[in-house]
Amino acid sequence: MFNKVLVANRGEISARVIRTAKAQGYRTVAVFSEADREAPHVQAADEAVCIGPAAVGESYLCADKILAAAAKTGADAIHPGYGFLSENSEFSQAAEKAGIVFIGPTASAIELMGSKRQSKIAMIEAGVPCIPGYEGADQSDDVLKKAALEIGMPVMLKASAGGGGRGMRLVTDADTLDEHIRSARSEAQNAFGSGELIIEKAVMQPRHIEIQVFADTFGNTIYLGERDCSVQRRHQKVVEEAPSPFVDEDLRKTMGEAAVAAAKSCNYRGAGTVEFLVDSEKNFYFLEMNTRLQVEHPVTELITGLDLVALQLQVAAGEPLGLTQDDIQLNGHAMEVRLYAEDPANNFVPQTGELLLWNPADAEDGLRIDSGIKQGQTVTPHYDPMLAKLISFGDNREQSRRRLVRLVEDSSLLGIQDNRAFLADCLKHPEFIAGEATTAFIAEHMEASDCMQPLKAQPEDIALAALILNAPDGFHNNALGIRFGKIAHNDDVIEVEIQQDRADRGLINVKLVSTEESFSLRTISRDSHQLRYELDGIQKTISFVQSAENECWIDTTRGNLFLRDVTLISASAQAGGSDQVRASMDGAMIAVLVEDGQQVEQGQTLAVLEAMKMEHPLKAGVSGTVKEVLVNEGDQVKGRQLLIQLEESE
Repeated sequence: MFNKVLVANRGEISARVIRTAKAQGYRTVAVFSEADREAPHVQAADEAVCIGPAAVGESYLCADKILAAAAKTGADAIHPGYGFLSENSEFSQAAEKAGIVFIGPTASAIELMGSKRQSKIAMIEAGVPCIPGYEGADQSDDVLKKAALEIGMPVMLKASAGGGGRGMRLVTDADTLDEHIRSARSEAQNAFGSGELIIEKAVMQPRHIEIQVFADTFGNTIYLGERDCSVQRRHQKVVEEAPSPFVDEDLRKTMGEAAVAAAKSCNYRGAGTVEFLVDSEKNFYFLEMNTRLQVEHPVTELITGLDLVALQLQVAAGEPLGLTQDDIQLNGHAMEVRLYAEDPANNFVPQTGELLLWNPADAEDGLRIDSGIKQGQTVTPHYDPMLAKLISFGDNREQSRRRLVRLVEDSSLLGIQDNRAFLADCLKHPEFIAGEATTAFIAEHMEASDCMQPLKAQPEDIALAALILNAPDGFHNNALGIRFGKIAHNDDVIEVEIQQDRADRGLINVKLVSTEESFSLRTISRDSHQLRYELDGIQKTISFVQSAENECWIDTTRGNLFLRDVTLISASAQAGGSDQVRASMDGAMIAVLVEDGQQVEQGQTLAVLEAMKMEHPLKAGVSGTVKEVLVNEGDQVKGRQLLIQLEESE
């Protein structure tokens, strides 16, 4: 038995666990880094303890500090959430040794399933179907290369100790094996503290189907249906749904029983997920087992009517599940997308900055929002860029999909770029609507999407910016009430004529000088973040933030626009050009691959930046000579910092 639960995590999962723990009658404790002092999960808990600086290695990954916080507050149970220490067997052991209940599986199960190499060996012995490959102990480059060539291209290199797409590489050409082994090993070492790799035959265009399992300490193990997580980018899930549109009753039963066998083979306890790849012929292969709660667990909750965190607490308290396999009924359809601070038009580079506006749509019937952010909070480079999960439920798949599209498009976030337009486009694509999406969906169908191109302000956007930045009471014009101005979006500067209607102060006319397009805009209502306006007889509402007297952010279904009134200031181009290599975000330089005077080709990788637990190659924008290298390996750098200056070839 336990009475007070410490959640050893941050963000939306911490807030979500705290919510259920409170509902079950437990006292709760949050831990936080100095960067998260004002975060929502901190405010949600009964008590909260600062465990160190922003860097995860000095806070959320410090088991000693978390255990000390538990001792200080009298917490007698720890829920690890997901990520961080959730699959760290040493942390689990240390908690149990300190007399604290670890709300998760045993340390031995975590250790076994935390190694892709060892877990695959165990699954083969348990009779669970596995992908042919190499999972040997010899990790020399020569042995890995030989194994890959014997398996035959294409192959997947995978970090044995991790997941989430880190340390994972698809190799289709034997000539690139050396490069891929080096980069996969380096990323695995940085992300998980182990450079150990396994190799598997690549299953091309599969479905990614996972089975939720639950086990208690009385020998009861059940599965709670499947989740389809096939829509992925860089091996990280983008859309998750339950049940899968691909899985029939027979396949669900067969995969479910295999997942239960996997759990029983390691004497599993609590919530776990067994992931499979499924080919077009419905042959399935073990991928990995996640020994924790999954990010996408809400879709299972919605179709089963079960609270998985409540079940975790129940099992951890030594109680039986109280459920048999026959009790599990799947009703309706649920979908989830992950809202990220990232720029789809710039290779999904993570974004940092202040959230000037966070106004999620109302969570009406069939809608759910699991959020770990609040307006005014700063998104830092120290953590994963996921901000929230947007989730829908419906009587059927199509109703759930429509509801989720509206939830995505009606939720407003301003101050940084995000992936809402990309998510909506995925959900609206005919291939996804038909339930035909495989893991190749984004590569095959989304790369040419408008949301993947740099966002360009449309004429109506310019007119709206003129309206927002030139409120009627702020006009100081000539006798005719005309003001000549300039509105800038990125490097584009558009000249406008703005005229207030003298008889109707709520109406202004905006003309774009270059195209002579005119817009008559009437303000219906306006507050600090919403504008209701009328254009061509149609009333519409937009969200906006006027971040300074001459600057504003406008929320569109195409993405976020940052516009400036530059009438009285120079509209200079953004710093940097194709002959400059700048940091894409705050991070650490883990490789500088060139030196002064070196000849380089356009597209060549010149340096590698590590940020938000991922490696980001920085490439030459032009062919030429390295004029000056301004950074060293190991340096901490800021976003937009100049790293390498090139001299373009004539």
